[in-house]
Amino acid sequence: MATMSSAEQNINALAEGDAPVLETLAQMTLDTFERSGLDAQTYTLVRLAALASMDAAPVSYLLNLGAAEEIGVPLEMVQGVLVAIAPVVGIARVVSAAGKMIRGIGLVAEPSE
Repeated sequence: MATMSSAEQNINALAEGDAPVLETLAQMTLDTFERSGLDAQTYTLVRLAALASMDAAPVSYLLNLGAAEEIGVPLEMVQGVLVAIAPVVGIARVVSAAGKMIRGIGLVAEPSE
């Protein structure tokens, strides 16, 4: 088996939701919340809508759904966002987003007992 290059390892880590990579991405967005003027819940829902509209990768949902859970955004509100944007971005994009949210959540391994 061939050894992965550093770049390949970094890309693989990003795709798998590796914590240090995700932490770096989270750091990049810290100031945007304060500058948005939105409350935390609205900010998070807008970000999820943007991810769905651009057909983001599952790991992007993992990061943002984690933030939503931390601040107490109910999944019903996430569902409501998908319903609200469906006429604008299209049903196929919303169904894709829902599937990728589920895959993103699945990137978090269950702790072994």
